[in-house]
Amino acid sequence: MDNRPMTISSFPQAIMHIDVDAFFASCEQAIHPELKGKPVITGKERGIVAAASYEAKARGVQRGMRLFEVRKVCPDCIVLPSDYETYSLFSVRMFEIVRRFSPDVEEYSIDEAFVDLTGLRRSFHGSYESIAEKMRKTIEAELGITVSAGVSLSKVLAKIASQYNKPNGLTVIPGREIHRYLEKLPVEKVWGIGPNTTAFLKKHRIVTALQFVRQEQAWVDRYLSKPYREIWHELNGRSVYPVVAEAKEGYQSISKAKTFTPASADQAFVFAQLSKNLENACIKARRYRLAATRLIIFLRKQDFTSRGVEIKLSKPSAYPIELFELLRRGFEQSFGPGKLYRQTGVVLAGLVPESRIQYDLFEDTTRIEKMSKIYGSLDQIAQRYGKYTIQHGASLPTRLQTQHEGERGDVPVRKTSLLKGENLRQRLGMPMLHIKI
Repeated sequence: MDNRPMTISSFPQAIMHIDVDAFFASCEQAIHPELKGKPVITGKERGIVAAASYEAKARGVQRGMRLFEVRKVCPDCIVLPSDYETYSLFSVRMFEIVRRFSPDVEEYSIDEAFVDLTGLRRSFHGSYESIAEKMRKTIEAELGITVSAGVSLSKVLAKIASQYNKPNGLTVIPGREIHRYLEKLPVEKVWGIGPNTTAFLKKHRIVTALQFVRQEQAWVDRYLSKPYREIWHELNGRSVYPVVAEAKEGYQSISKAKTFTPASADQAFVFAQLSKNLENACIKARRYRLAATRLIIFLRKQDFTSRGVEIKLSKPSAYPIELFELLRRGFEQSFGPGKLYRQTGVVLAGLVPESRIQYDLFEDTTRIEKMSKIYGSLDQIAQRYGKYTIQHGASLPTRLQTQHEGERGDVPVRKTSLLKGENLRQRLGMPMLHIKI
């Protein structure tokens, strides 16, 4: 590995990090211009803040706050139900714009991306800073949302840069100026450094990112594990983490959870919600041709305390019909009669590729093949007509009431006007055609 000193004089590699400002709230303000400049939060259906506009944050609203707490600090806050379908469309459009500038784009999350700008200055007849600024302005002009961005020599430095001038800002950290941005940055604010490592570094009187960077490599190699040695190199301007442009092809685990209101003590209804979680998790696992070796379930009560169990499977599976009996046993161990529950969740853990599953001599391979064909057909039907066109009987009680009732059952404004053939669960597959700005 290249061990050049921190004061690098040029841009041997240029990495950009993009972070949408208050993404969910910004999408709502883009669609509804009358909300611009007002304190807006999403998450009404959950009873907690999922996202807050910068106007709401300035009034003391924070992510995860309960709505009754929000009303105390910001009585005039506009509370909206989350519209994840629309947010996903904004995300897709944003990544399409970014790819006009560079083919090397890593979709880090729904509202974050890393972009490799290396070598593009000649194509765009300008500096890396001007390319990044043009990208930001294009996103704002076409989508009506603002992004904060950072450009530097590595992913860790680019992420630090994007947080430096939020919201709607651009910061460039060239090699010669790295020390300026690290000298007052607390080490715990560095991407990838958690509380345990922070505590260890502070015991060695390392409080800022610059103090960490200036440690000798021998000390870093002796006391820190590989991930933190890599972060040290990245902070020194030596790129270790590449921009991974390929789409995600697999998972180590898949989790599906859902909150419902009002909270329920009805055993059949709560189990139906858990069964629905299992179906959703298995659908995703089959999409990536994965099977679980462990099943984890949890139930969350109205007081936010949780209880759950982990079950080891005798063979890997992503077919709900093979897992329902185990799900029922775990549910009976976790459910407390007379208790109010507000959320259920399932985790498919220890995922392995379908191709690596080996069946023993006593397995009924004919039955397995039939099951594979049945679920393959169900997945095709769901893709064409909607995910819940066909459901297992165990989850049917969820149809007896909406996911959220009362005030928290409000649906996004966009969903109050459905096209012919649409319902709240089944939407036509069309791009976002127009956004009011």
